[in-house]
Amino acid sequence: MEAVHGALLGVLVLWGAVTAVLIGLLAYRGTLEIREDDQIFLGRAGDSMANEQREIVARIDKLSKPIKLLMILSIVLLLVALGVFLFEGFKNF
Repeated sequence: MEAVHGALLGVLVLWGAVTAVLIGLLAYRGTLEIREDDQIFLGRAGDSMANEQREIVARIDKLSKPIKLLMILSIVLLLVALGVFLFEGFKNF
């Protein structure tokens, strides 16, 4: 089997880096979601707990846009890699 080289290697390395960052952000969001409570019954003493939950929800909301962008970029790079692979295959056919 022929070694992967040139443009295909570059696209695959870039795709791998983007996907690794995406997986890291998804794991971080998962750890935040574990700490998020569905319901809180608050009294006067629960204000600090409510503030903590608001901060967690704000962090999760902040992560949603970069995660979506990285997902789209990862898919596009994978399709580009497939296109380069097919192009090189037809060129050498």
